[in-house]
Amino acid sequence: MRINIREPARKTSKETVREPPFRNSIYWCPECNVPLVASTCGCKTPGYEIPLTKPYDVRPALEHDRNVILEYLNNRFGIVTIPKIILLNKSGGIDRTDTIIANGVIFSRLTFDPILREYTIELTPDALPFVINEVSKGIVDITDEVAETGNRHMGGKNIHCKSDLSDGPVIVHANGRYGTGWLRNNVVKVKSMGRPRPIEMPDPDREQVIRCNKPHLKNLERHAIRFIKAEKDLRPECNVAFSGGKDSTVVRELARKAGVTDCYYVDTGQEFPETTEFVNSLDIPVILHGPDFQEGIRKNGIPAKDDRWCCEYLKLEPVRKWRETKGECTTIQGNRWYESFARSGLPGVAVNPYYSGQLNLSPIRGWRALEVFLYIWWRELPLNPLYEQGFERVGCWMCPAMLESEYEITRSLHPDKVAEWDEIIARHAKKEHISDAAMKCGWWRWKSPPPKMIELMKDSGIQINTQRSLIIKNKR
Repeated sequence: MRINIREPARKTSKETVREPPFRNSIYWCPECNVPLVASTCGCKTPGYEIPLTKPYDVRPALEHDRNVILEYLNNRFGIVTIPKIILLNKSGGIDRTDTIIANGVIFSRLTFDPILREYTIELTPDALPFVINEVSKGIVDITDEVAETGNRHMGGKNIHCKSDLSDGPVIVHANGRYGTGWLRNNVVKVKSMGRPRPIEMPDPDREQVIRCNKPHLKNLERHAIRFIKAEKDLRPECNVAFSGGKDSTVVRELARKAGVTDCYYVDTGQEFPETTEFVNSLDIPVILHGPDFQEGIRKNGIPAKDDRWCCEYLKLEPVRKWRETKGECTTIQGNRWYESFARSGLPGVAVNPYYSGQLNLSPIRGWRALEVFLYIWWRELPLNPLYEQGFERVGCWMCPAMLESEYEITRSLHPDKVAEWDEIIARHAKKEHISDAAMKCGWWRWKSPPPKMIELMKDSGIQINTQRSLIIKNKR
């Protein structure tokens, strides 16, 4: 039975804990060249706003992210340097799509093609002042074409050109003017042209970013601890739901500072070995275990983005059974508004829709991933190593909600596990008459694939069956 009761938060004193506003931009300090989680830098310089795309979450580029960016830029444009601090703004797309923010500008757009299994990075005109003195290739010269047409305003136009470059993003040059564009079949689509002036900026490290944001990080911590203290006694017991991810890592520390030490973790049996090792290093008091996943598949078919029976089966049910023997509780969790559209209306206090005896508290619901990482760095908290290895979110190693770009990382880390899962989805694909090519592109991740996935397959000439369903059992 699903219950949608919400209980109001208690007041700590005369002051009510206020909900933070939903933010669709990030601030940047022009002096220190660092991102800000508030409007003013620790150096007292006002920051300027950089617009973000939905769901407005932004995170720092970590080791694997930086390697992907550098490798592509160096292969396409020659040896270029990138700053130590880069932000990634998750955007809508068929797979991984990030707006790259660097040096205080929208620098480029990173995408992963699930068909070609490769990344592409398209520079913006605002990136040119930072790379124009370094690029040595990936340049299309259209000087002659501009002279022939007599039109100096090339922005937005398709220009036929001669180039030995492969299709993809390019830098366009004509008579000392530069711009960005996209080359396809010897036709370049010019975005804009101008005379970028080379710019040199400070290159701060993580420690500098923390110093510039420390006053606001202290405020975030204080408000979160106050919230936990105000709500933790609404039930006889209080604990922390730890997942092994960054958000629950922060929540566990905040709860500890608020006097809550009880904590539990659910081992679904499908966790990354790295996550299991990380959790074991933390001495979590209670570790619950999910049922047999293969038995769940035999009953329900393989899970999908639009039919995630696995979450209830492997995670929620073990917690419900455990709490039914222990009694009611408040549980502090790391859910955030900015993670997804589904969580954008998450209240601070809410009854668990799966088990009404559990009251969920979400003290960092208004935090973005940037605040989460900055807090972890500031408080020197241990972090699951999978984030540095390229995962945006950490969960089961074969989660249908995982990006295909992340599945490729999983393949390199744990080829045996991925080979085993590939065999499982291949058997289901055979029953549903789905081509191997479609399955290798991630078609299995949906029970009813969205229009953008169907369009991608058709454009790529991959045979699909839009009426199929990998969920074999219709009634449970």
